[in-house]
Amino acid sequence: YRSRSGLNQKDYIMNDVMLWVEKYRPSKISECILTDELKNTFQTFVNDGHIPNLLLSGGPGVGKTTVAKAMLEEIGATYMMINGSEESGIDVLRNKIKNFASTVSMDGNRKFVILDEADYLNPQSTQPALRGFIEEFHKNCGFILTCNFKNRIIEPLHSRCSVVEFRIPTTEKPALAGQFFKRVQDILKTEDVQFEPKAVAGIVEKHFPDWRRVLNELQRYSASGMIDSGILVNLSETNMKDLVSFLKDKDFKSIRKWVANNLDNDPSRMYRKVYDTLYDEVQPQTVPHLVLATADYSYKSAFVADQEINMLAYMVEIMTQVNFK
Repeated sequence: YRSRSGLNQKDYIMNDVMLWVEKYRPSKISECILTDELKNTFQTFVNDGHIPNLLLSGGPGVGKTTVAKAMLEEIGATYMMINGSEESGIDVLRNKIKNFASTVSMDGNRKFVILDEADYLNPQSTQPALRGFIEEFHKNCGFILTCNFKNRIIEPLHSRCSVVEFRIPTTEKPALAGQFFKRVQDILKTEDVQFEPKAVAGIVEKHFPDWRRVLNELQRYSASGMIDSGILVNLSETNMKDLVSFLKDKDFKSIRKWVANNLDNDPSRMYRKVYDTLYDEVQPQTVPHLVLATADYSYKSAFVADQEINMLAYMVEIMTQVNFK
């Protein structure tokens, strides 16, 4: 486990290169890029020195784990990190968590367990057992669960935690994107990476609000020593016109190649772009099928192991079930 500021080197270094997402992870709530409402909520917990059991829900990379760590670092709490996607079985509770939660911290203060990606914990065994642990050790240990899909967390855990959703109102999106744009520019300057602001802004816009993805992409591109407009793979109008043509012609070979060439784009953004483009290209009576197919495959994209196969299946359904003008 990690005590106050104890960190596992293996989590931070990959191929002898420190990951920017860890190197520049905020250690205080005031440094986190959040909506005003969320920042005020978490700052209140820190100021009071009391953090309740929490269920933090939201999309990938929006700062759930960062917030959990920052709060605990600020109040000086001892905590353990468990990754639910890697350690999802009941043995994790019986061994690691129980041993940690049942002992008193060296300073006598309350300990915490951060269950990252808790929606991967087994809902038939691990999650039901966890509700008992939360009650049994409530005086000695608190729990912070993070998840992408709160509907995959059983209701008894919802009722034992304060549920906080990382939602970004449309009115606050430009301000948050602007804050992160400034942050990544400072990081690039610190890392002595040359960049074109327009290219960096394009990456921020492309992956917003997945801050982790933005930093990982920038670090990957920085290997060349220069980040410019040439690195962006955009869903341009020309690109979309090509796709419409392939779908109308039922040219499966070209569609498959198009999907493979555009996988670098965020899946949710791709489905929305395809839908917006095709809406005016298909017969009105088949628009409902386009809507249903888009909703179905964009939902599946959050779970599938192979995004290319899922996107290709979406294209095949459109090609065979939707009539074009």
